[in-house]
Amino acid sequence: MKIQQAIKEGNKEWKFLSNKQTLLKPLVLVFGNRFLLENKKIYEEIKSLFPDGEIVFGSTSGEILEDKVIDDSICITAIEFEKSSFVVTSANSKNYEGNTEKLGIELLKKIPKEGLKHVFVVSEGSSINGSTLISGLEKYIGEKINISGGLCGDDSRFEKTLAAYNKNPEEGEVIIIGLYGDTLEVSCANYGGWTSFGPERIITKSIDNTLYELDGQPALDLYKKYLGDKVKELPESALLYPLSVKAVGEKETIVRTILNINEKDNSMILAGDVPLGSTVQLMMATVDDIAEGAFTAANFAMRGRKTKPELGLLVSCVGRKLVMDQRTEEEVEEVIDVVGEQAKIAGFYSYGEMAPFAGQEKCKLHNQTMTLTLISE
Repeated sequence: MKIQQAIKEGNKEWKFLSNKQTLLKPLVLVFGNRFLLENKKIYEEIKSLFPDGEIVFGSTSGEILEDKVIDDSICITAIEFEKSSFVVTSANSKNYEGNTEKLGIELLKKIPKEGLKHVFVVSEGSSINGSTLISGLEKYIGEKINISGGLCGDDSRFEKTLAAYNKNPEEGEVIIIGLYGDTLEVSCANYGGWTSFGPERIITKSIDNTLYELDGQPALDLYKKYLGDKVKELPESALLYPLSVKAVGEKETIVRTILNINEKDNSMILAGDVPLGSTVQLMMATVDDIAEGAFTAANFAMRGRKTKPELGLLVSCVGRKLVMDQRTEEEVEEVIDVVGEQAKIAGFYSYGEMAPFAGQEKCKLHNQTMTLTLISE
């Protein structure tokens, strides 16, 4: 595996992290600030750097490159697979009239099923229901083939997110990357580090990823009581106090971030499903908790691997970044300490993370976690 990385901060020139080399038909991952990706010449610009590349764009809430977390930049990681192969396809959610499950099924129908080892997802993050997207993907390929990835970000603005495959980034795009190869080893894991507090409540009214009532009371009204003065900063302030959601019959608790609010019906729109009857609690975390969570996630991802990872794709939540502030890079450093310095590190801060729980095969949509996808040939 050959990997070439580069960064462009603001309007500066491209800076390659090592001597530029010619890569054969590389997978080119481009993670960057939404405003910079709105440049109408951005695809043309990246294509000039990697003429034979298959180029995947995703907007972020912060870029991860090596041991750094950067804002207001565009980061490139170009990968030439020497023993393996990949197939990329995309679709726009606007063409599916809200049927995200169908979108997931149709996307996977476009790539070969035989020999598929892993699916990596880069999805628009401002309007899509990540849970139903995963449901559609798994309906077609089953749960034996792992899925990981994330929902694109837009810092903490929640205005719009952009993604694309071999064209200029736009709203609504969902991209999947299928990885193939007998010698390919891919492992993935996630972990949060957040702690629940306050009373447990039951979801008494919800539809998909919209939460209307807790214990028969308007969900947004209850949530505002806990936020106090931070109510004025909604929906951004909600990132500091996500919800733990334990569905009926499930062993694990998932974390849900509030992406937006609706004052008219006192509802909250979350990044993934919040099933009726689930038990809900507020959550909080310290900087040390989050760094320790990243360390745990990395250990889960390394568990049982036969080879050292050559590439680590990190997707972490924008809420974690807001809590850690000036110390955000600490969670990336924790990952590198476990994974090893031989692995090239890239990734982004997101509105949602996709990965199975440790030791399981079924993918889940998470919030407020550090999610790793470790790849080697």
